Amino acid sequence: MVAKVESAAVIGVEGQPVEVEVQTSQGTPLMDIVGLPELSVRESRVRVRSAIRQAGLKFPTARVIVNLAPADLRKEGTCLDLPIALAVLVAGGGLAQTDVDGWLAVGELALGGQLRPVRGVLAVAELARTLGKRGVLCCRANAAEAQAVAGIEVRAADTLTEAVAAVQAETWAEPPPSAPAAEVDGRPCWSDVRGQDMAKRAMEVAAAGGHNIVMVGTPGTGKTMLSRRLPEILPPLGDSEALTVTKVHSIAGLLAPGAGLMRRRPFRAPHHTGSATSLVGGGSTPRPGEVSLAHGGVLFLDELPEFPRTVIETLRQPVEDGFVTIARARQVVRFPSRVMLVAALNPCACGWAGSSVHPCSCTETQQQRYLSRLSGPLLDRIDIQIALEPLPPRLLRGRPRGERSVTVRARVMAARARQRARYGGEITNGAVPMPQLRRSSPIAVEVHDLLLEAIAQFGLSPRAHDRIWRVARTIADLGDSDAVGVEHVAEALQYRHFDRPAGSGWAR
Repeated sequence: MVAKVESAAVIGVEGQPVEVEVQTSQGTPLMDIVGLPELSVRESRVRVRSAIRQAGLKFPTARVIVNLAPADLRKEGTCLDLPIALAVLVAGGGLAQTDVDGWLAVGELALGGQLRPVRGVLAVAELARTLGKRGVLCCRANAAEAQAVAGIEVRAADTLTEAVAAVQAETWAEPPPSAPAAEVDGRPCWSDVRGQDMAKRAMEVAAAGGHNIVMVGTPGTGKTMLSRRLPEILPPLGDSEALTVTKVHSIAGLLAPGAGLMRRRPFRAPHHTGSATSLVGGGSTPRPGEVSLAHGGVLFLDELPEFPRTVIETLRQPVEDGFVTIARARQVVRFPSRVMLVAALNPCACGWAGSSVHPCSCTETQQQRYLSRLSGPLLDRIDIQIALEPLPPRLLRGRPRGERSVTVRARVMAARARQRARYGGEITNGAVPMPQLRRSSPIAVEVHDLLLEAIAQFGLSPRAHDRIWRVARTIADLGDSDAVGVEHVAEALQYRHFDRPAGSGWAR
């Protein structure tokens, strides 16, 4: 007899069906696993045998052969423990084949028979819905994650014994999902930032249109403070965005046990000592990197020139295309990477170039070396480039009186609502294809003349032309304007600090 239980493997961010076949035959009692299993999968025979016996169930006194199909797909991790155990029980006569038909089972087994959570259950639940399966059988700690996918039944258990009872039962009463934790009223607020009105306006424009932004300024001008408060003015994730973001974090093992869909946009701030693999993803078995973990949210690179240039340049394709493709000998995977890239840097190596108080100690060679760490093509992909001036001491007296996060967020959400109505879906001005932007939001000849004159004067690239158009469209959306006017283009041109012909050492 050959018993079959359906499961899944996660490749990239997608689930791939895996069929667990178990056959028992006469011979020396042992258990073999075939079908391209990695070491963690081969070790499951020890966990499965112990879990079945500790649960008081009967393990077949025969030779057990486990085949994981398709045989050319690499299987890794511990998520196949539960389906292997169920298939062994079916093959040994302790469970009927009809009981397990239609279920996708995933879960790790402890030696004592307890079920432990695994990565990527959301992707497995989406696969079950796509294949028209009855539902998903998983650990209770993964239940909220699986229940985020509508249209499938989720049966969760804490032990192998409960899992057997779950597939045998006609109905299975799951406890209601726990209410999301109340948000703590202590998060950083937009009103904490003193002064820097132009920088705050630029950040609001970036948030409204999903634009990349870079800030340059001497130490202590508020670059990091602004960046860390940017998520507070971003709208919550939409349903489709939340599914993708949650799936990526689940696959990376960053989703807390019992957590459901993520609604807050992620904020990732990798250190400049990180490698290219940690930033864009990779490894022998590809895993998402920081740019994918920030999908739908903010990727903040503080002290941008301190990152090795080879590492920074790996961001060019993910930032431009919105996805990362990682090719390996056995597989090619794609991770999403539609992020708001936010970068901060000093004007020179010592940080004080252009300061009227602190003299710059950098030699010309040091300044040139510092400048050369950032390439023109990378800066060309950043829509908004601004310089922050030191804060006047008088603004340090008293409490901050700026706008609160909720007020700014309301304007950002209104601007994004206009973009949804214009493009459909969750596309923003920063990501919409340029032909679509030209069709949906053409600009008048006299307005375009101003833009073309600036392009010619500053020697900007066609890519910069398109990005200025996008930013101007976002400024018009914030102003509730259907047409892009001269004032919108003029403001967008102010946010091109590195393209100015004169200024500090950073101007080109």
